[in-house]
Amino acid sequence: MTLLKKEETHMQALIHDDFLLANETARVLYHGHAEKMPVVDYHCHIDPKQIYEDYRYGDIAEAWLGGDHYKWRAMRADGVDERLITGEAAPYEKFRAWAATVPKLIGNPLYHWTHLELARYFGVFEPLSPKTCQKVWEKANETLKILTVRKIIARSNVTALCTTDDPADDLRWHRLIKEDTRFKTLVLPAFRPDKAVSVSSPGFSEYLERLGAAAGIRIRSLDDVKEALSRRAEYFAKMGCLTADHGLDEIVCEQDPAAACAAFRGALSGVCPDAHGEAAYKTELLLHLGRLYQKHGFVMQLHYGAARDNNPVMYDKLGPDTGFDAISGVSGSGAALGRFLGALEREGALGKTVVYSLNPADNAQISTVIGCFQGAPVRGKMQHGSAWWFNDTKRGMEEQLKDLAENSVLPNFVGMLTDSRSFLSYTRHEYFRRILCNLLGQWAENGEYPRDMELLGKMAEDISYNNAVGYFGFPLR
Repeated sequence: MTLLKKEETHMQALIHDDFLLANETARVLYHGHAEKMPVVDYHCHIDPKQIYEDYRYGDIAEAWLGGDHYKWRAMRADGVDERLITGEAAPYEKFRAWAATVPKLIGNPLYHWTHLELARYFGVFEPLSPKTCQKVWEKANETLKILTVRKIIARSNVTALCTTDDPADDLRWHRLIKEDTRFKTLVLPAFRPDKAVSVSSPGFSEYLERLGAAAGIRIRSLDDVKEALSRRAEYFAKMGCLTADHGLDEIVCEQDPAAACAAFRGALSGVCPDAHGEAAYKTELLLHLGRLYQKHGFVMQLHYGAARDNNPVMYDKLGPDTGFDAISGVSGSGAALGRFLGALEREGALGKTVVYSLNPADNAQISTVIGCFQGAPVRGKMQHGSAWWFNDTKRGMEEQLKDLAENSVLPNFVGMLTDSRSFLSYTRHEYFRRILCNLLGQWAENGEYPRDMELLGKMAEDISYNNAVGYFGFPLR
């Protein structure tokens, strides 16, 4: 019985003050510096409408499992029937299925994220399992009666966040949030023109009609696309936009304006362009967008390396963004990245840029390529983005930080983002900060860097918060 109590106490202490902080320097850095910093979330996929309406979740299943393809993938890997994942099962059935999967997620960041969220938002420190499922369900649901979206943001100490918005969006909800003086967090749109870039995607022509309507222009040529995006970027800038984002399969740079125009004309008439034409179109449009971003002061974010929608059967049933994407092994993006950035640099149009690859094998490549375009007056003008999607694990974060430190200047890093559709994901910033402080502490205690707590503390604070505020230019009070 005594042994059982010790085991229970140990299990309940998973999330404690020194979670992931394995050395004394790390503990001082986290508790004395990183922990107290607010959160800036410069890239996420949350819904501004839910922020404006101060949305209230019906239950923890909706808050946790609705749209969370991370959890869906884990449940599928555990043999859970799709009915209990995205199907018509009752909310508690889905939650119970998730609770049965969680204890098996040793080594998976979902185990840590799950229990950080339970601890920080619901005051639950007991591990989730089939045994504790009912109790956690009841306590979380009771908390959600008063824990609205705005309260989650406030509790997370978020001072600014950027959603992900299509150029054709009217930004109605952003305008309403801006007019609501009761809400103190800065909520800004981010320019995400993926549908305009994806010339070979189904629905391209239909999307251009929507984009043209928003811009007040009839799109019949590649120049019309550029003009429409220019007008919409102008509108986004007036709405406070500070950053643009691209989700790309790979980086391309094939400058051939004639082939780009031909690819556009073909796509408009329903003909899918060949590989060169598609690359030429994307290059032409991305270079135009890069110039726009430099003009308006938008930070350009480039995400690439995802192989999307691999399971055709499930894609037909559920559509995109449902957990059937993977890491791409496409080669050549590093060389193309250098050519693309170089083309903008040649024109004097290369502004602040953050580059992410979903393939961790690209880490050193990214850090060395962007190093070719650094320079005064901006410290860290070119950024190697944080560990993203399949890489925002403990190991993935550590490897990205180490590659960045080895090939660049780590203290200039703009730090973590959520890249999430869930308002409960802000604990990922805590997760990152603990990993960061532990790594800094290891280097100091191993004798690889002086244990200068003033310098190390400033690094922890800057990477956690200050660098992002300054880099993106958030007008915080």
